[in-house]
Amino acid sequence: MIDYDSLMNVTARDVPPSGIRKFFDIAAEMDEVISLSVGEPDFQTPWHVRNVGIESLQRGHTSYSPNRGFTALCREICSYYKRKFDLDYDFRTDVVVTVGGSEAIDLAIRTLVNPGDEVLVPQPSFVCYVPIAELTGAKVIPIVTTRENEFRITADELRKKITDRTKLLILPYPNNPTGAVMRRGHLEEIAQVLRGTNIMVLADEIYSELTYNGIPHVSFASIDGMKERTIVVNGFSKSYAMTGWRLGYALGPAPIIAVMTKVHQYAIMCAPTTSQYAAIEALRSGDGDIAGMRDEYDMRRRLIVSGFRKLGFDCFEPEGAFYIFPCIKNTGMSSDEFCERLLEKKHVAVVPGNAFGECGEGYIRVSYAYSTGHIKEALRRIRLFLKEENLM
Repeated sequence: MIDYDSLMNVTARDVPPSGIRKFFDIAAEMDEVISLSVGEPDFQTPWHVRNVGIESLQRGHTSYSPNRGFTALCREICSYYKRKFDLDYDFRTDVVVTVGGSEAIDLAIRTLVNPGDEVLVPQPSFVCYVPIAELTGAKVIPIVTTRENEFRITADELRKKITDRTKLLILPYPNNPTGAVMRRGHLEEIAQVLRGTNIMVLADEIYSELTYNGIPHVSFASIDGMKERTIVVNGFSKSYAMTGWRLGYALGPAPIIAVMTKVHQYAIMCAPTTSQYAAIEALRSGDGDIAGMRDEYDMRRRLIVSGFRKLGFDCFEPEGAFYIFPCIKNTGMSSDEFCERLLEKKHVAVVPGNAFGECGEGYIRVSYAYSTGHIKEALRRIRLFLKEENLM
């Protein structure tokens, strides 16, 4: 009998499964579940975008694309960042189109990080950064963000974590799971710490279009002197409701993008052709679609924050993305226990906060990328759950 454990890469073998998918998969096997666990828009991809994808198939555009992506799409991505953030990127050298934003994150980390390098990861944050960095042999250094600082990384905390082995800072804002946003002043303070170092920044801006209260997203690359040290990651899943199309991209200095493209060539070859045609249309004509979805998310955001506060939870008001991160410490339960019992007793699926780092213990992540009907029913069931547990 083959001892498979002894054959596998030890780091890959020991990476824990995603805490997000765990509860989603359990919920999928249950009846009448209200799931607020996965960050997937409940909107469908706009018809004008779908139609372009369909037309590309009807015209027989089913071949590989260039490794970096279609030139027309690379042009549109660079035009978008110029239009939105006044950033100049060369479509010929500064962009690579990837299979979702997740591949762009993987490419950036694998391109920049050597074994023994240190990667700074603010937490709570999305689940992929730590395992991807660990798979390169890096040492992950968490930077804990807190409710008191509105879950933002601070210059002081960053400064404390930097050593002579620090290679990369992950900057995931607007943030999943907290909904925190970094304003220009906050980013300028971070930039001041980084000036004079060789530390690179991976700015995950997948939620850049989803900010509220009139707060615009500020790309870290737009801060004076930071473009040359920043890899920007973005995509189409969240803003354009194109999760299943699996399309993202990275922007950055040409020498780094060249190596990322080389890794992409061997690992993936190219992003899906049909998705690229659809994405060109989304960038050219999708601003109105984004605005409509953002307004709907904003209404849901206010509804769910108010609902959790009425239930007695301390709930930070998110200013971006489509999640809330309420504190459940007043229940006396751990994050896992709360989520497991809520799912078992009332068939409501949410995600334990510790899935996003140990400092997320005592919190839960709740997605409002779902209909108001789902949100209201979930709130009703949670109220019943708290009453039956004698917590109200």
